[in-house]
Amino acid sequence: MLKYAILGFLRYRPMTGYDIEQWMETSTGHFWHAKISQIYATLKQVEADGLVRSHIEPQEGRPDRRVYTLTDGGEAALTAWLAAPIVEPEMKKDTLLLKVFFGLPLGKDALLTQLRLQLELHKLQKQEYETQTPQEMARFLADQPELAADALMWELTRRFGESYEDTYIQWLQEAIQVIEDQLA
Repeated sequence: MLKYAILGFLRYRPMTGYDIEQWMETSTGHFWHAKISQIYATLKQVEADGLVRSHIEPQEGRPDRRVYTLTDGGEAALTAWLAAPIVEPEMKKDTLLLKVFFGLPLGKDALLTQLRLQLELHKLQKQEYETQTPQEMARFLADQPELAADALMWELTRRFGESYEDTYIQWLQEAIQVIEDQLA
């Protein structure tokens, strides 16, 4: 999937691997992320596959930059991937749920500590979706106003994140209450 995320970012404009990592961190990073080493390895592969091409841009006082551009083949691959329906729900992994599922031997206090910590973390994440993420989206649009229609899709994914956090926060509050009330 990282291949398609990279192709998607390059659809916006030519970028370096570092640029892609920065855009990913501030945009899709909450639901799709990668390490810079993974991005560079994938860029090499998609270039070998003819989906992107690169050129070197010299810089004064700094190392030269390798800038990647989406090819027609890359655009076609991205479009085909976007058009392919997802026919099964994706399974999610959640470490906290696994710990809660098996956590009874730890006792009430340890479980409550774990849940309260997660509650605070999810509240912070929700706050980021409500404040920082819209600011980042506005910054992207200020640099590239031609992406206004894309920003509608960005907002949909931002709203998903916010709704997800609302649901997780509600579940955490419920779980805390159940454990406080029903465990000795």
